Amino acid sequence: MLKILFSPSEGKNSGGTEKAQKLFGALDARKEILDTYNTIVLSGDEEKIKQLFGFKKFSECKPYINDIYNSPLMAAIQRYSGVAYDYLMYDSLSADSQSYLKNNVLIFSNLYGPILGGDTISNYKVKQGNSIDEIAPDKFYKKRFSYQLDLYLGSVDILDLRAGYYDKFYKISKPYTTLKFLKNGKTVSHWAKAYRGIVLREIAKHNIQSLDEFMKLEIPNLSVHEVKKIKNKTEIVYNIME
Repeated sequence: MLKILFSPSEGKNSGGTEKAQKLFGALDARKEILDTYNTIVLSGDEEKIKQLFGFKKFSECKPYINDIYNSPLMAAIQRYSGVAYDYLMYDSLSADSQSYLKNNVLIFSNLYGPILGGDTISNYKVKQGNSIDEIAPDKFYKKRFSYQLDLYLGSVDILDLRAGYYDKFYKISKPYTTLKFLKNGKTVSHWAKAYRGIVLREIAKHNIQSLDEFMKLEIPNLSVHEVKKIKNKTEIVYNIME
């Protein structure tokens, strides 16, 4: 079995019609941070809300001012709308591919922590790197979920497609694989997000179940440049061909 670790995005899709369900791991482990977030959002304190969301104008905050315990819910893999998710193009995938993403992708949310792609979440806003009052999400979730993640990922192959920042939420303790993208011999940053989405889309389309299967997968406009092993990390370096 293959599990893919993925980043959230600043952009979110609003609305949702899903029913509430148990999130990955223990809900009680999230209660403190969710309650703290909700208290700030519903406080009416414009400065604290702007700081939490990372906006300069309070008018920009209004789409996110809602009680997260009583708001429309959407699967996490559909909630996010950043570059990687644009290139994932979830809505255009088959039902089987969508189910694959819901069951096999772990997203590291700045509010909810590690969640499966199919876990239903509210529309929220926490600027990457911001604390929620006195709570630093990365430290909070690393402490509370590392053991559960070790158990969950203990007998599966791991493809880590997270942006580097989200290593702070969970340090993988077993062998795993990451990707790097080069264009004209130089590492790309912004376009790395797009290609993470493209890679995830191809994985879902082909129902990839292991790293061996992934290594055989042909991905449009990418060719393997080299494979490097550093301790427990295998890094596949791709050349972008277009």
